[in-house]
Amino acid sequence: MTRMSLSPLLFGIPLLISAVVSANGQQASNHIVSQNGITVYHVPQQENQASKIDFVNAKPMPMPANQVPIDAVAAQVEALLAAPSLTPTRFASGNAGTGVLSPAFVGEPAVSEPGISPQEYGTNKHPFSTAKADLNSGGATATNTFYPYRAAGKLYFTKGGSSYICSASFIKRGVVVTAAHCVADFGKSTFYTNWQFIPGYRNGAAPYGTGTVRSAYVLSSYYNGTDSCYQSGVVCTNDVAVLLLNTTSSGGYIGTSTGWFGYGTGGYSYANGQAHITQLGYPAGLDSAAYMQRNDSNGVTNATRSNNTIIGSNMDGGSSGGPWVVNFGIKPTLTGETAGSAASANIVVGVTSWGYTDVAVKEQGASAFTSTNVTTLVNAACTAVAAACS
Repeated sequence: MTRMSLSPLLFGIPLLISAVVSANGQQASNHIVSQNGITVYHVPQQENQASKIDFVNAKPMPMPANQVPIDAVAAQVEALLAAPSLTPTRFASGNAGTGVLSPAFVGEPAVSEPGISPQEYGTNKHPFSTAKADLNSGGATATNTFYPYRAAGKLYFTKGGSSYICSASFIKRGVVVTAAHCVADFGKSTFYTNWQFIPGYRNGAAPYGTGTVRSAYVLSSYYNGTDSCYQSGVVCTNDVAVLLLNTTSSGGYIGTSTGWFGYGTGGYSYANGQAHITQLGYPAGLDSAAYMQRNDSNGVTNATRSNNTIIGSNMDGGSSGGPWVVNFGIKPTLTGETAGSAASANIVVGVTSWGYTDVAVKEQGASAFTSTNVTTLVNAACTAVAAACS
């Protein structure tokens, strides 16, 4: 049996307060707080975050790579027979938003650097369909400004002085969910910096403007490297993070216009360890990350791989942190029909976390959303600023 490497996509109570090193090497003290299993980076608001991002030449965040046996039949059988027992399913509803635009232009991205390649089924025989989500035919309004697409977007940030991209999505009007490896360096107690979230990003255009970050939240177990992982820092239980945004110059949140996805925990909409997943993101191997891409596949939960869900996908670096949505789209009006079980629309149940370095495999994975990761993080952000979640 051969083994292939996986890679992450493009990571009254006493307080533990530490320092963070900024991209220019200077210490910015007292901005990182660890409490109750959560580590938060409160972004220094005097920083001009946008000026530190190279929007045109930003690189895709490398996708974490895991060492797993490539045995498609065995993997599928194992997943079906050993679907993990999760906590009772719960979900929070999304909102379509007002659709009011606040257009800006941040620069058309440069063509992908050599060596970036994409990952309809691959060598693991996992069927999927990947296609451009951003459609603009004959001058019609582009898909990126329609709900639910516009609730997803491109996430820029800096790491070691270089600009990188991931993907992310709104799950509250002022709260964004992404992968932890797009926020912090696993086990190194280090946050990245200068996050800029652009919902509905389209080839340099920011139709709703750019959201800056007030605070970044990850579980302390991911931050300090004690998280349960099939492969350390890659196929982990809690590769999930949330970003609490600042308000705009008008005092509101961008998510009021774009709307936001709901999110579900405990295997919401899964049956026998399986769910139909719609994945959104900005992979560098497809249209050089200039346009949003959509992938649809059957997700299978794998108990051995840290209870991660695995889908077939042709996305790669840059898609990290993009939402995995069940019941995607606008529901039709039922006429002589009934809805299925767990039928709430546009519920995020995970975010893109890892994929194979061998592009022939064409599979990606995501940590399961649970009451102890995403719910804990969202509750912390909403407690800090209730208006971001109202």
